[in-house]
Amino acid sequence: MSARGVLRALPTMLRVGFAESIAYRAEMFVWVLSTTMPLVNMVLWMAVSKDAPVGNYGQVDFVSYFLATFAVRQLTSAWAAWLINWEVKQGTLAMRLLRPVSPLWAYASENVAGFPMRVVVAVPVVLVSVALVGADKAVPQHAWGWALFIIAVLGGWAITFLANVAIGALSLFMDSSQKMMEVWMVLFFVCSGYMYPVELLPEGLRTLIDWLPFRYQMGLPVELMTSAHDLPTALGLLARQWAWVLGMGVLAVTLWKQGVKRFAAFGG
Repeated sequence: MSARGVLRALPTMLRVGFAESIAYRAEMFVWVLSTTMPLVNMVLWMAVSKDAPVGNYGQVDFVSYFLATFAVRQLTSAWAAWLINWEVKQGTLAMRLLRPVSPLWAYASENVAGFPMRVVVAVPVVLVSVALVGADKAVPQHAWGWALFIIAVLGGWAITFLANVAIGALSLFMDSSQKMMEVWMVLFFVCSGYMYPVELLPEGLRTLIDWLPFRYQMGLPVELMTSAHDLPTALGLLARQWAWVLGMGVLAVTLWKQGVKRFAAFGG
């Protein structure tokens, strides 16, 4: 389908996706409960920093950081890898491939359509953070800070979604790629800033993480939300993030196209 046809179809796909997110709001609530690790980490790091700061982080800084982490996690999550694996195994991917719009657009619209529900969860947490630590530590203080934060959230979601598509597409070449997604998630937890601020890691390890995609999924949006960087530093980090978006996009589309050819060749 042409780009114009996709644009015409997107509003309908978004409406359907939003209706599904409303219909399955109980599942959404269960998923939110599964992402409360930042709140646990907040309590642990507050205890560690009770007597003295850890690096540049005191108790107030940890509260600000992990509440922002919880909010950002709601906005940047994607689940396409599990859905693709399930549809390949069940054979329902063949039905998607018969439609005029690429399944990739459908997967993306289903994820994006759930944003309003996730914003409903994220906003109260941000307001609690403002009440606890003050607006100067909880949210950006300048218009450019808000703009860069929004761009970073979009980039974080794009990396997450495209990584999901790339790993999900591997299920077209093997029995299942869910184990690979689990490995990705472990690396994400360790390297993204989800469990602790990346700044607290040793310099050599931090340098390595700066060249991996995981920090740009989570850590960068959180850092921009809490005003951790000046404008030049933020722009440099955003450039790296969107370089990863481009690279992940090329990888995901390539694996998908080759996988679909194989799927069709074997009678999928």
